[in-house]
Amino acid sequence: MLAENHLFHLFVTRLYRVLMWAALILLFGYLLVFLTYAANLIQFPFDYDQGEGFELVDTLLFSQGRWPWQDVETWPFYSSNYPPLFHLLAVPFAWLFGPSYAYGRALGTLATLIAAGAIAFAVRRDGGPGLLAPVSGLAFIASNTIYHIGPLNRQHMSMVMFETLAVVVLANMEGTGDTQKRRRTYWLGLLLILAAGYTKQLALATALAAIAFLFIRQPRRGLQMAVGLALSGGAIFLLLTLATDGQWWLQTISANVNRYDPQQALGLLQQWFGLHGFLVVPALLFLLYELYVDRLSIYSVWLVAALAVGLFSGKWGAGDSYFSTAIAATCILAGVGCTRLLANLSGKGTLRSALALLLIPLLFLGYARAVLHLPTLTAPFDSIAALLDVKPNALNGFYDSARGREGEFPPGYADIGHLTNGEDIRSGEELVTLVRAADGPVLSEDASFALLAGKEVVTNPTQLLNLANNGLYRGDALLQMLQDQAFGLIILRAGFFPGTVLQAIGENYEPDQVIRMNGFDYRLYRPKAERAP
Repeated sequence: MLAENHLFHLFVTRLYRVLMWAALILLFGYLLVFLTYAANLIQFPFDYDQGEGFELVDTLLFSQGRWPWQDVETWPFYSSNYPPLFHLLAVPFAWLFGPSYAYGRALGTLATLIAAGAIAFAVRRDGGPGLLAPVSGLAFIASNTIYHIGPLNRQHMSMVMFETLAVVVLANMEGTGDTQKRRRTYWLGLLLILAAGYTKQLALATALAAIAFLFIRQPRRGLQMAVGLALSGGAIFLLLTLATDGQWWLQTISANVNRYDPQQALGLLQQWFGLHGFLVVPALLFLLYELYVDRLSIYSVWLVAALAVGLFSGKWGAGDSYFSTAIAATCILAGVGCTRLLANLSGKGTLRSALALLLIPLLFLGYARAVLHLPTLTAPFDSIAALLDVKPNALNGFYDSARGREGEFPPGYADIGHLTNGEDIRSGEELVTLVRAADGPVLSEDASFALLAGKEVVTNPTQLLNLANNGLYRGDALLQMLQDQAFGLIILRAGFFPGTVLQAIGENYEPDQVIRMNGFDYRLYRPKAERAP
């Protein structure tokens, strides 16, 4: 009987290792897909995701010693609604390379990889054996949401990177009896949270999670964190408000109180759980275990706060990216929970323990299947798609499991992730040529065409819409320019301008042609007076 139990235990252990290696290989494949996508975007010289160009304009303004938070009622009617840190990190590259999406996208890619590394480190530090740590880190990159926003010239993944690093650092505070080391850990965590907050405002939830965790464990330390963040963050906030004559407050706070659609939030929440459920369930079970049996870790508190941020995805302008912090927290908590389960199973040879042991790799394998996404026309992924009989359901031959059977997806989900091709580049070059040849300034929903044509970027349409939705925008000067047909060319993609601006365009301009790039129709309008007989 003892020999049979030993053989059974040996078989289960070896099967566990085989399945874990299978999970690692599959999730590593998603890393290759991610890097292929990143390389494709880094060489693409035009806007890919709406808003990337205006992130670049922010960087260029900082590189010139100018604030991006400006008065939208005066020429060039431009302003930003984001904090500065991501753009400041890109400034040295702007000095070296001028207007280019490459360095912002490279920074986003690097931030994603660092966040994944921090997740793997957290699981390993908690005792994660063998392949569990790298599998947990790769699971983060494998997420459909993280995949498609990671390589963008956007600040969101840098925020998640700083948040993840902060939480992983603060989780180590109780792991050392060295007072000096504990103090350094505390200040490093505070600095990283501050960096996250001044990368994007959503990091406030992580700050509150850190304060709540520290207060539960050490009320004095929690109050210190609250006071430290309030004083340091408040001082920076006040200085920016004063330095910009109040535009910082108006553009980053007042303009961001957008309308809320509960159905959009519910759809994105259901999609998030459908894609990540194989890890969400063990993460939540471990959270309950800590709540009722052990004691709450900072990771559990962070997941609750991150899910609260996800519920804000119903705001106009929000989307599935609002769940990216929750995805990071889920990967850590699931990995740590599996680590504790393995520790409890150590040395046990019962059937129940064997099934529990095999459950861990099966969860990661199930997750790898749920988040399936890959190019189906690009080698070597085309062979994998053929082997799996996967048919494209998105642009440029891309397959994304986040879409339904008919290719639909919930409102707010970013319709991106596909690779660009030569036709997209040719279309972008044609648009730049038309902008360069236009008589006078050009009004465009994407900034890249004006930047590459050597013309001034005029306004930031989504920011105008943010302000208009909150009753904070008149637009008299811009409307007058439209009535005077001062713009030689107008380029619309999604119509994200305020309604008054779109109305003025319709009254004074007429359709000229449509150019398709990256799956979107760019509609060009010329002044009506130019075409009058």
